[in-house]
Amino acid sequence: MADLATASGAAMFDAGGSSEKKNTITKPEKPDEETYKANLKQAEKEHADVMNKLNAVRAKIDLAKPSSKDSPSSKRRGELIAQLKEIREKQGAGKSGRASTFERIKALDENVKSAIQAQKVARGKVNFKGVEDLDREIDRLDKQVNSGMMKLVDEKKALSEISNLRKQRKVFAGFDESQKAIDAKKADLKKLRDTLDDPESKALSEKYNKLQAELDAIKAEQDEAYQGINALHDERKKLQDQQQEKWAAQKKLKDDYYQAGRAIQKYEYEARQRLRERKKAEQETYVKEKKRARAQEMLADASEPAYLAEIRIAESIIRYYDPKYTNEKAPLQAPSQFSAYASRTVDDAGIKGMKVVQKKDEEDYFAGTGGKKGKKGRKNNAAATPDSPAPSKSFSCPPQVMNDCASMGIEPPMSSADVEPVVEKVRAKLEFYKSDQKAQTEKNIAKAKKELERLEAEDEAPAAPAKTTETNGDAHGETKATAGVDEGGSVANEINLMKAAGSDVIADLQGASIEDKEE
Repeated sequence: MADLATASGAAMFDAGGSSEKKNTITKPEKPDEETYKANLKQAEKEHADVMNKLNAVRAKIDLAKPSSKDSPSSKRRGELIAQLKEIREKQGAGKSGRASTFERIKALDENVKSAIQAQKVARGKVNFKGVEDLDREIDRLDKQVNSGMMKLVDEKKALSEISNLRKQRKVFAGFDESQKAIDAKKADLKKLRDTLDDPESKALSEKYNKLQAELDAIKAEQDEAYQGINALHDERKKLQDQQQEKWAAQKKLKDDYYQAGRAIQKYEYEARQRLRERKKAEQETYVKEKKRARAQEMLADASEPAYLAEIRIAESIIRYYDPKYTNEKAPLQAPSQFSAYASRTVDDAGIKGMKVVQKKDEEDYFAGTGGKKGKKGRKNNAAATPDSPAPSKSFSCPPQVMNDCASMGIEPPMSSADVEPVVEKVRAKLEFYKSDQKAQTEKNIAKAKKELERLEAEDEAPAAPAKTTETNGDAHGETKATAGVDEGGSVANEINLMKAAGSDVIADLQGASIEDKEE
């Protein structure tokens, strides 16, 4: 049977080997880790260089866009605007207390301006710049009149003009008074303005002017950068394309490396799977062949007459207690030379009434007392007289006879009186075995054929889907029950798998035999 299973397993191994030769699977090449790291480092460096250039162009674009809140120039511009607003708020806080002063300055300034304007209008109506010019003109006209050289008409005209000039001289006197009033008002205006000027306000004004100048410079820089923003956009687009290209190359390098590693893992996993499946197929074939051989053996055993062992046990018990017993021989079986028979006949006519000295009695007679004569020994010797009755013989039953009786369900004899009833029970059992032997043999043959048909049906039926078992902890569905020693399994698991199916069949057949006996 073992040879049959081994041959079938070897045949299946050869078949699996031939199929593997037909479907050759090439082992993928393992990637070089050092080369991968060097290439990856170079790709990362190129990508970093492009990113630095791109960030520089983005900074220029952000500088050209004041609306961008994240650019440094926009942040600084916002800070300057906030500081200027704060200074204006501080300056405005002092104005609330000086509102009346500002109102007086404003009113006085307007009054001075209106007086100056009125004086200008009045002076525009006079042809002379000052009183000296007017006096010189009056003296000139007086001299002409006093000379008597003028005509009467011209003299009257000159006198009229002199009268008008003297009237204008009075107007010039008003000009002087108004100018003095204007100068006084200007002095008051200067005093009021001096009251508004203090060191803190002056410092705030200087700081305001400085911040405003910096804000104007930033605005000018943004305006200059904005003029070339289209060129910056084109450069940014070009650098973005380069960055995407470098990133794709870097990603492809990583993907190729890890894909090669996964291919190695997949190849090793599939190789383990194929080896496991081949071992499983060999084991299944071995178990099936073993079951089939066992069924054939069972059929051969069932073809033999039933109750052979029981009959042999019963006859051995009877033969032990009755050496003259001879079992019925088969038609073709010759008498055995080892059969028990009476070797001699003892004539006991001349020894009636005498005690037969047994070996035990002789041993008791010659037993030593160690140099001491006890009363108990003397009593025993005195009791062993020819007139006293013989003591009863001790009964012993061999262990094998006891086991044989127990196997037949009969209590073994405990004394000589129990021998005959036990023998009768054994004879009854023996008769039953012989009478039922043919029928039971047919039953055994039918049951063996049925078991053989069941095994053949199992071989022809499709294999049931395997149950999910505990994984080995790594992955790929490997189980501890099917994994090799180096994969977390054990040799005991493989041996148990090989023995499991055969032991189940043997247990079923033994259970069927016991049930038949009980029936």
